[in-house]
Amino acid sequence: MSVATGSNDIMIRRLEQEFEEKQTFANGLLERANAASRDLTTNEREQLAEIRGRMTDLQGQMDDVNQTFKIAYETHNRGREIGQEIEKLKGRKPEGEIEYRSSGAYIVDAYKAHMGDREATGRMESYERAAAHQKTTDNPGIVPDPVVGELINYVDAQRPLIQILGPRPIPGATWSRPRVTQHTQVAKQGAAGLAADQKTELVSQKMVIGKLTAEVVTYGGYVNVARQNIDFSNPQAFDIIVGDLADQYAIETEAATADAIMASGTTAVGIDTTPATGTAQEAIARGLWTAAGSVYAATKGRGRVVLVMSPDLLGTFGPLFAPINPQNAFGSGFSAASFSQGVVGQAAGVTAIMSAGLSTGEAAVLSTAAVEVYEQRIGTLQVVEPSVLGVQVAYAGYFTPMMITAAAVVPLTVT
Repeated sequence: MSVATGSNDIMIRRLEQEFEEKQTFANGLLERANAASRDLTTNEREQLAEIRGRMTDLQGQMDDVNQTFKIAYETHNRGREIGQEIEKLKGRKPEGEIEYRSSGAYIVDAYKAHMGDREATGRMESYERAAAHQKTTDNPGIVPDPVVGELINYVDAQRPLIQILGPRPIPGATWSRPRVTQHTQVAKQGAAGLAADQKTELVSQKMVIGKLTAEVVTYGGYVNVARQNIDFSNPQAFDIIVGDLADQYAIETEAATADAIMASGTTAVGIDTTPATGTAQEAIARGLWTAAGSVYAATKGRGRVVLVMSPDLLGTFGPLFAPINPQNAFGSGFSAASFSQGVVGQAAGVTAIMSAGLSTGEAAVLSTAAVEVYEQRIGTLQVVEPSVLGVQVAYAGYFTPMMITAAAVVPLTVT
């Protein structure tokens, strides 16, 4: 009975661990979608459906094992209780149990043992025997080495640049965007006056509409996983690998967007944080206003003006714009508790966004109308390799950033 009970416990723990792993993976999918303020993708919904089915099956197995264990346990305990009652009715203690009803009974046995009574000596030895110290090092074969908690995996798969721009669906292998490159013209009639200007020819200029072109770029990666690694890993390696492929896809596409933004070629605005006159805060605010003026000149107010920066520049901007707002503050400020990818605060009224996709020292002020991003996720693909007992899994998607107006992206040179 004890062996069967141990097997039940081991199986229940294994099922519970897998159940918790599936739940953790599902929570991760939901948290990523929530952090990006988006709906679940088709691929993520398919993964959740698979996880839900497996969790239902695991719950059924745990119920079956628990019920079997309960019946066996109750039957075993009932039999042991009946046996003990029979022994007591016969006037005997169950085997292995020595109990003295009083100190007098103990003294009597001690005296008899001293006089050589073998039964009294045996009872005294059983009662006073020092237990051997049994340690975990004595039982390495039955002491498990549990894996506890979630997988420690430091990766941030948020895409703040892509989120602020808003990904658009991929229209085809190649596509174009119409753009006005020359407007019509209007001017006053003549230059002399009403009488002289009558019948004077008006100005005329045609409108020219050009086009910007883009093409699909594919991002993806794959891993060939041994079937044994899938079956015997804890937490399950397959789920972890698929999740990591999706995270790496997010990181690469965010970096591609950052590269497209910083490659605009627009003249940079310099910001000196140790100016000869005035404060560093004033120097940064002046630089942001100058950049915002250039952005307006390029887009005529279209889109939303934002400041994007690399993680290392948080230490430059953050302390100068603390979230303590005197009447003469240049913005609502930054909070050190918000120093993660995404919106970190405001400076001079401009929303500041930190993205790990930007390289060290990179920052820019831009309009969200200056850049567009196009995306179509393929998601997870997998194929079984029976000859080697392997599963090849890939994750991919189509992603292309498209520069619409380079002049509306103004890099900042912070010194």
